[in-house]
Amino acid sequence: MAKTANYLRPQILQMARVLLVDDDPAARLTLQTILEAGGYRVEAAASAAEAVDKMDTHQYELVLSDVQMESPEAGYKVLAHARMMNYKPATAFIQTYSSQEPVKGETRPVLVEPENVPDLLSKIAGLISLRATRKVERELKLAER
Repeated sequence: MAKTANYLRPQILQMARVLLVDDDPAARLTLQTILEAGGYRVEAAASAAEAVDKMDTHQYELVLSDVQMESPEAGYKVLAHARMMNYKPATAFIQTYSSQEPVKGETRPVLVEPENVPDLLSKIAGLISLRATRKVERELKLAER
């Protein structure tokens, strides 16, 4: 049996993993469908506790969280936990209803109006790209030591 050269083997594309956290089932399913159609592997969580469990078990390139879920601070807790993870996922708040007031005082990106699918997917791609760039920069600094 002849060996196939590595360059002839089909490459398996690694889709970016996204954790989507929202307690509204309709919003969560809609966003999950949009993100999956955009080429992302999406896992969903309905609460901050479920999201924390998933982050402790799997690695994600991006964690998207609604701000208010089971408590007004739930989304902040999700993103705070994500920022403590060694694998450093990109993080952002997402508001599924444009009638909600924007998150004030938050320096992290807030994605609004997921009805604008191209804009939403563009912002998500940008967040994941920025995370990848930072990861490469950290690895280069470690390699220089």
